[in-house]
Amino acid sequence: MKKTLLEALKERVLVSDGAMGTQLMDAGLDSGNCGEIWNVVHPEKVYKIQKRYVDAGSDCLTTNTFGGNGLTLKRHGYFDDLEEINKASVRVAREAFGSKEGYVLGDVGPVGGVMEPYGDLTVEEVREAIRVQVRSLIEAGADAIIIETQMDLAETKLGIEAAKEYGAPCIIASLAYDRTRDGSAFRTMMGVAPERAAEELSEAGADILAFNCGTGVDMDVAKHIIQAYKGISDCFTMAQPNAGLPVLENLKTVYKQTPQQMVEPLDDLLTFGVNIVGGCCGSTPDHIKAIRAKVDAWNARKMAKVG
Repeated sequence: MKKTLLEALKERVLVSDGAMGTQLMDAGLDSGNCGEIWNVVHPEKVYKIQKRYVDAGSDCLTTNTFGGNGLTLKRHGYFDDLEEINKASVRVAREAFGSKEGYVLGDVGPVGGVMEPYGDLTVEEVREAIRVQVRSLIEAGADAIIIETQMDLAETKLGIEAAKEYGAPCIIASLAYDRTRDGSAFRTMMGVAPERAAEELSEAGADILAFNCGTGVDMDVAKHIIQAYKGISDCFTMAQPNAGLPVLENLKTVYKQTPQQMVEPLDDLLTFGVNIVGGCCGSTPDHIKAIRAKVDAWNARKMAKVG
């Protein structure tokens, strides 16, 4: 019988996947179009992307549902397909693992607006948009719900609330931080520090405190965010940094950090106690393969000490 994700984390560090959006565009998705509908109309293309991550060594696959909430799908004209899109995403990710044991993380991204009093969206609008998505992902058998690339603790907590309501076996809360201009600290766009996030999100019921994306947040600085989390909470942690800093070439954003460059600081991050590590913007299956090699070596050393 497969261990739960939380049980597995007590034994070893796991590897997640990398970027999905850029991989979808490389597969033919036009910028600005709805990639989530591909779970239904082009499942074979989503499968190929996720299978490459599995072959590279991913233990965890994030479903192709970053924009699978009610508000975002309504903007694209696919609101009526919400349940089908989210359930199909879990099925495709599970198929990508094949006979390999792995964990499907049901992805809940930002709703694409700001709640009152700072924006026009009401709390109830956001709650309902997230709730239906989370329910669909859990009903389809996701091993965890990951509420990711969040900037607002209030929205993140609504995701946690929905995940708890529908009995998610594991809840991951992942914020996107930007490095301050002087490089001394990290904050979300709404001004949330990692320490505050760790306190409030662990109290709200998150099992894993995570971060992904953000300006200036690569593997080299990831340890500072993990250290901040660990200083406040005893929750498991997850890091999905970008593959370096982006540059603009021919009006296209490009990430030039090689897999080996990305993983050079990984031992430091592992020393600080990260439990799941993967990549975000700019990361590819090759980056995940390099992460896998480092994590395998780390897990082996850890097991040797225990033995």
